[in-house]
Amino acid sequence: MRRVTMWMLIGLIAASVALTACGGGGAKVESKTKSTTLGQELLDIDKAYKDGVITEKEYQKAKEELLKGKR
Repeated sequence: MRRVTMWMLIGLIAASVALTACGGGGAKVESKTKSTTLGQELLDIDKAYKDGVITEKEYQKAKEELLKGKR
């Protein structure tokens, strides 16, 4: 009876060690998704144009590309 108890205890310890080792590793996986609406993107480029960040030509090109790509 003592042998059975001892082997069960050894088995439990081995299983505990094995299971705790599975959770480690330190790998961290992140996934980020960016979702904006067409309206928001148009507002953003309009603001950039009005603030002088982009030229009128760049504004027209960006606007055209957005409208063409979102159909």
